[in-house]
Amino acid sequence: MPEAAQTATRCGFVALIGAPNVGKSTLVNRLVGAKVSIVTPKVQTTRNRVRGIAMAGNSQIIFVDTPGIFAPRRRLDRAMVAAAWGSAGDADLVALLLDAKLGLDEEARVIAQKLAAVPHKKILIINKIDLVKRERLLALTAGANALAAFERTFMVSATSGDGVADVLAYFAETVPAGPFHYPADEISDLPERLMAAEITREKLYLRLHQELPYQSTVETDSWTELKDKSVRIEQTIFVERESQRKIVLGEGGKMIKAISMDARKEIAAGMERKVHLFLHVKVREDWENDPERYREMGLEFPGD
Repeated sequence: MPEAAQTATRCGFVALIGAPNVGKSTLVNRLVGAKVSIVTPKVQTTRNRVRGIAMAGNSQIIFVDTPGIFAPRRRLDRAMVAAAWGSAGDADLVALLLDAKLGLDEEARVIAQKLAAVPHKKILIINKIDLVKRERLLALTAGANALAAFERTFMVSATSGDGVADVLAYFAETVPAGPFHYPADEISDLPERLMAAEITREKLYLRLHQELPYQSTVETDSWTELKDKSVRIEQTIFVERESQRKIVLGEGGKMIKAISMDARKEIAAGMERKVHLFLHVKVREDWENDPERYREMGLEFPGD
């Protein structure tokens, strides 16, 4: 084989779509080999079209972890669903992720049927295979393939990593030939300010996912590089009501201190330097109808 053929590079975008909480963020993090997308028990946590970048041999695969597709009720819901389908339309490959336990419920069925009209090469990934019997997996595979033409079907456990290497190898050999879009050592194109805000939002939800609606958001207000190479970060947690602000603060400020400590540790670990994190909590009523907030999240502001 000529040397040029051996060293030719491949690079492409893969959109992961599916219903909320089927494991897309966990799978992206597993494929990339590092945490690039936040993971919480709360549905519809992913808002931005997060790009995680994986290297496999001479291939660079850019994974787009899309917001979960669901029946939208509010303006933010509509923006998130539009972002997910927009990613599917823009990608080189589209992967539908199904939860083996939930199977082809109504939500998954609607997504699969709509996905059939997307012209790109499609694959099916069934996640959480360790939680169901083989017979059910085979029936689920057959049912999904009857709704859309999938090139391949993979069965994985994103949590344990079982089967994920096969998925990565397939993407590596299937993305188009071409130069890399990002440096080989880069794992995400999210700006540090936004990634830091996402980490704090994850810690907020992990601590308060039962008490706090997913509409709550976090913004990085200031980012100051200090002489000792550490960074001072100020962020604001925005909630919709005063009662929610009190929940986030906690008795004697205990909750906000715990959230800050959790977030600071992870931000510092990711940046490999000391971080000074200062959190504030403010009420911002009706922020879902402010176009500026959508631009900050990388979403299109939907009309009425």
